[in-house]
Amino acid sequence: MSTSPSPTATVVPTGRRAARRMIPLGIVLATISALVLFGGMAMTAGLGDGGPNPKGIGGIVIGLFMGFVSVMSLVTAWSARNSSVSVDHMGLWVGNGKAQNVIPWQSLAGVGLHWSKVGKRGVKVYSIELCPSAPVDRDDPVLWPLVREEEPLHPTLPRLRYRLPVPASSRVALVAAIQQQVPQLWLGETEREAGYMGVPDRKGHRERMRGSSR
Repeated sequence: MSTSPSPTATVVPTGRRAARRMIPLGIVLATISALVLFGGMAMTAGLGDGGPNPKGIGGIVIGLFMGFVSVMSLVTAWSARNSSVSVDHMGLWVGNGKAQNVIPWQSLAGVGLHWSKVGKRGVKVYSIELCPSAPVDRDDPVLWPLVREEEPLHPTLPRLRYRLPVPASSRVALVAAIQQQVPQLWLGETEREAGYMGVPDRKGHRERMRGSSR
């Protein structure tokens, strides 16, 4: 079995746009946290016209917390900047910038596009839904963040499926590539309720990984 996409695979970048949006936001948040931290330290030490004030400790705590959040946001956005999805005759390849793995077409019962509207402006968010025909490995090193558990589209299918969030700017190219490779698996588009996207089962993943290492 191949360990990388075909040279003729369709490659769709998925992390660049998010990185361009999140990195400036992280820098702004880091700057604000530094100012809050400095102000708290100055108040605690009694710099300036006033004397030492213990209330400055609150500013220090808030500044440190904001700094931690901003650094984590920057690290996450930077590491995901090279994330991509590749589609070839074998399957859909998911790359997180460090490693990649494939969801083979032969392991799927269907593929579709789901979307919902969020916010007052009704901005649409999209995801590629990959419905397996057999149980999936919910702790795969690359694919586990995509695993979601919900009612299957058919009683014979497992509850676990892969949900791949897709930037609006990439969905047309990705859908076209999938339809070209496996038109028989295409399930069409479906509107979902707001918030359907869900989040990875990070807690369960950590617990299962700790259990397997014992």
